[in-house]
Amino acid sequence: MKNFPLLLVSVAAFSVAACTTPDTNQTTAPAGTAATNGSMASGDAMANNADGKMAGADAMAPDNMTDPAGKADPAGPTGPHATDAEFMMTAAHSDQNEIQQSKMALAKGVTGMAKEMADKMIADHTKSTADLKVIAVKKGVKLPADMDAEHKAMVPTMEKLTGKDFEMKYLAQMQTDHQKTANTMAAHEKMTQDADLKGFIGKTLPVVEQHLQMADKGANMKM
Repeated sequence: MKNFPLLLVSVAAFSVAACTTPDTNQTTAPAGTAATNGSMASGDAMANNADGKMAGADAMAPDNMTDPAGKADPAGPTGPHATDAEFMMTAAHSDQNEIQQSKMALAKGVTGMAKEMADKMIADHTKSTADLKVIAVKKGVKLPADMDAEHKAMVPTMEKLTGKDFEMKYLAQMQTDHQKTANTMAAHEKMTQDADLKGFIGKTLPVVEQHLQMADKGANMKM
């Protein structure tokens, strides 16, 4: 009986040790508890990283997607082009779009600003076509000799119009087309490393911008 208090002390010490010894069988948390919380924390971190990457991508977006006035670029998917060959084919289509629409305008007997525009479009775009052909032959690129599909699809509607209705539609289309062409050329001039194309754009873009000013003026006139 004298040893009974000592036995109680030993049992108590063993119990304390058992409560404080780490359970090595609980190295992973049950699904849906601590592990889930950890995953959510990781997900938040990944979301933050994703936001950071997106912000970086926006910061690196090319400045050629806006025009000099800071407006959204109406050129859309036409510019800038991935290759010089693609750019040359689009430029050739653009020339034909303006030439053939302007020939239709003259055939319909347009007058005033519309006639002045049509005459200038045919003369200037015929010249830019000739200049571009020289480069295309040198680069081995076969240029289209017709309007693009979008403008071919416009022909039936344009043919039905007459008088002032046609003139208004024609001038508005010249405005849209030349804004796209100006943006596309400006974008490709920054991207291309080809000296011939840089020279072509440097000479042609001011003419296109002059056409755009004429179209803006004509489209804003009261018919």
